[in-house]
Amino acid sequence: MKLKFTKMHGAGNDFVVIDAINQKIDFTPAQWKHLGDRRFGVGADQMLVVEKSTRPDCDFRYRIFNSDGGEVEQCGNGSRAFVKFVVEKGLTDRKSISVETMAGVIAPRLEDDGSITVDMGAPILEPALVPFDAEGLTGVKEGRDTLWPLTLELGGDKETVLVSVVSMGNPHAVQIVADVDTAPVELTGPLIENHLRFPRRVNAGFMQLVNRQHVRLRVFERGVGETLACGTGTCAAVVAGIRRGLLDSPVRVDARGGQLSIAWEGEGQPVWLTGPAVTVYEGEIEI
Repeated sequence: MKLKFTKMHGAGNDFVVIDAINQKIDFTPAQWKHLGDRRFGVGADQMLVVEKSTRPDCDFRYRIFNSDGGEVEQCGNGSRAFVKFVVEKGLTDRKSISVETMAGVIAPRLEDDGSITVDMGAPILEPALVPFDAEGLTGVKEGRDTLWPLTLELGGDKETVLVSVVSMGNPHAVQIVADVDTAPVELTGPLIENHLRFPRRVNAGFMQLVNRQHVRLRVFERGVGETLACGTGTCAAVVAGIRRGLLDSPVRVDARGGQLSIAWEGEGQPVWLTGPAVTVYEGEIEI
């Protein structure tokens, strides 16, 4: 079939966005992987699918497929691209919408200056619900957070890192590093992603503190590898920093692909993500 798509990005986190309301989509994981391949397909970190909602209280349904072909629960940068897409395509005349995801309902809003703000919902902080297996581990208390030791096998050596575990609808392990430029993201990111303590794998965040309202961040994403920005990873990192008593809301986050802003008032409250979304081009591919 011929698939019409739109290529978009949010702070360098790039997407293939597909209208599945006006064209029929029923792809296998192998087809999604082909579409996301940067040499043989279109190429993207994630494929975002716009569908009719299955719920009466939502405007749309939002599905996300990683470049490895697997479906995942949430994508914060993608949610900004999502709202810009449905507005530009005339699928809605509203600038604030309610969107159904695997992780629950989110509420993205197109601002007058062109940026997009998303209510990402309240973070999940209970380790078992992230999910993270803390059995037999002794956590280290810091502020209101608990840091958990992860033992990583590096060749014949072992290294232990301390991480905060947070779910923003998808699981994250956040560690603080002295300098994101020299952090071993490509070396330890895959080890953290596939650590047995995370039964559904995990996104690995590496955060550098600049000041109490400014951080730098790199994220090795589950099923993708390092991306230029990660919306849910940005939310999770700021939540971890605030809970540890190291950050104050709102926080500017410098990712490799651009700048995002996170606001969070504390436990039980939603995390607000603000940043850009850019349409790159329209295309058509035979699948």
